[in-house]
Amino acid sequence: MSVPGPAPRRRVPGPPEPGAADPGSDFPQRRTDYAGAVYGSMLAASVIAASSTQEAHPRLSLILLLVITGLVFWAAHVYAHVAGQREAGKDVTFRQVRRVGRHEWPIVEAAALPALAVLVSPWLGAGENAWLALTVAICQQVAWATLGAHRAGARPRQVVVEGAVNLVLGLVIVAAKVAVGH
Repeated sequence: MSVPGPAPRRRVPGPPEPGAADPGSDFPQRRTDYAGAVYGSMLAASVIAASSTQEAHPRLSLILLLVITGLVFWAAHVYAHVAGQREAGKDVTFRQVRRVGRHEWPIVEAAALPALAVLVSPWLGAGENAWLALTVAICQQVAWATLGAHRAGARPRQVVVEGAVNLVLGLVIVAAKVAVGH
């Protein structure tokens, strides 16, 4: 005879959260997009890992590369959503484009801390290399994934799994940087 374990937690519907999605909107109004922040952090780590510091001004070049890449990917995400809405036969208003742009903005924001790490690395004794920025990008990737899972109501074990998966993904990026010798 087996003893049943605790009943699974159920999410009880309640009043909408502040910033809950407007009717007809795919995105919440004022909630952090953890997926965008995780994606942007992984993008920043990839940019840092793939960058080379052979330029005359390596720190400035890497900072610009981080910011510009974040902006381009943000614009691509906004465009893809808007184009998808149009192809589905839906009219797209400027208000909806702004809402999508705000929702996807964490992709750009995720480049800020790694870019700051690039800027201050010489003053911290890290020299001109990008390892500090790469560490910052991976740490924030893990932090955003973990926080997102926690805020979504995941059980503690799942929160740990989310963090571990993102740490492994970040370490794959580090391994790629080491393998190509940058």
